[in-house]
Amino acid sequence: MTEIKKYRGHIRNHKALCSELGIPGGLSREEREQRILVAAYEKWGKAMPEHLYGMFSFALYDTEKDTLFCVRDHFGTKPFYYYLTDDGRLLCGTYISEIIGEPGFRKELDVSMLQIYMSLTYVAGEGTFFKGLKKLMPGHLLEFKAGKLTVERYWAPTYKPDNDKPLEAWADEIHETVKLMMSEVKDPDETAESFLSGGVDSSYVFAMSDAEMSDSCGYEEERFDESVLARKTAELLGRKNTTCYITPEQYFGIVPYVMKNMEQPLGDASAIVFALACIETAKHTRLCYSGEGADEFFGGYNMYRNAERYGDNLKTFYVGNTNIMKEEEKQRLLKNYDPSVLPINLVKSIYEETEGLDPLTKMSDVDIRIWLEGDIYLNVDKMSTAAGLEIRMPLTDRRVFDIASRLPSRFKVTEEQNKVAFRTAAAKVLPEEIAFRKKLGFIVPIRIWLADERYNADVRAKLTADWAGQFFDLNVVREIYDDYVGGNSDNWRKLWTIYTFLVWYEEYFLK
Repeated sequence: MTEIKKYRGHIRNHKALCSELGIPGGLSREEREQRILVAAYEKWGKAMPEHLYGMFSFALYDTEKDTLFCVRDHFGTKPFYYYLTDDGRLLCGTYISEIIGEPGFRKELDVSMLQIYMSLTYVAGEGTFFKGLKKLMPGHLLEFKAGKLTVERYWAPTYKPDNDKPLEAWADEIHETVKLMMSEVKDPDETAESFLSGGVDSSYVFAMSDAEMSDSCGYEEERFDESVLARKTAELLGRKNTTCYITPEQYFGIVPYVMKNMEQPLGDASAIVFALACIETAKHTRLCYSGEGADEFFGGYNMYRNAERYGDNLKTFYVGNTNIMKEEEKQRLLKNYDPSVLPINLVKSIYEETEGLDPLTKMSDVDIRIWLEGDIYLNVDKMSTAAGLEIRMPLTDRRVFDIASRLPSRFKVTEEQNKVAFRTAAAKVLPEEIAFRKKLGFIVPIRIWLADERYNADVRAKLTADWAGQFFDLNVVREIYDDYVGGNSDNWRKLWTIYTFLVWYEEYFLK
């Protein structure tokens, strides 16, 4: 007999699975997915995740084998954590809060993670800020039997470029696959809205969906405000748009809520905006689409255009989408600096596996395995669930990635454009001015707000608090702050990363 102990997610290919596994129609989504998990495990055993498409993490208990079987989906869209107690019990779940409240859990800070965090602005790899608490990594499964814990990888991204197909053929394949994704991403009786920025990813998803309403964020500062572009896109598609305008008071006021519900600190400034967007959107829907995944799969970041120039040097420095602080800076800043704890160690095995591939593929593979899991998907999952909103990401799917894994880099990035093939596909349903619009990123006016004493009182208080001195040399923190206020606006990221850690630490260790 198989029992479901933990499960969160959405299984997209449920129709095919129900047919193959003999599961009747007419069930609620919850009952349907529970039946699928049990039947898939009983039929395929450890091979079951290879038959599942979608977003999921779960724990099943096999009563006959007395074995706990846990899986996290291929890209890590849903988190899964585990902890081995001193008396040999395994605590696990999709929320850290579920685990730290269990008997046998010892809540201790892993201060070495701060060195990783101060470079990447997120918690990367299988470790967490709690000693002994680990993440089950994307594409991995776990078995626990008779006190023995085994973790193995069941899937990893692989790349085999096909240089024979022309650009238009790739665009056709992308478009037809996205069409398939949109047919699976929700049930007919569900109603969804769609997050919409000024970019091609969210615009393409919205255009391909049956959502009538799109949801955007805006600011009073015009140079940061993408909501104008989002509204224009909605108008061109003959659909509706609602925009929540975010004030600095709202932004700073919600930081403790975000760090508490994130369960790990996250220095990505856009996470605060996303949290506010989720709260606002949840007022009028329970289901929303979002466009994550395309940038990493199809070459969306502007830095990817430098890939060929970096060449083989990548493996000496490229650890993912963000790297804000050098080791010499951290050595000055941190009270407990350990020279053996280096972000580059997290990606050495990735570079070994991608040896011989082109530089762009290496960069995107690092981001798919490290950045997406540690930052993007964590943010989407934690902030949506905290708000009571379910987010589904049609572009994050193995079938979409399969195309990207065969797509030559010249159809991903050129000197003038990124996401070339993807944009060409999107142009089938979007005006070219939208499909080929320059990537802006999810921009936030934080670099301005952070220096404004009308809003940053808590930031200044945290950065100078006596208890912060156990982690940071406060004189160095003051130097960074003074340099920032004096005009070096690039320092905002360092200050924000320090601040978000301190807010998180206060929530989990001082309250």
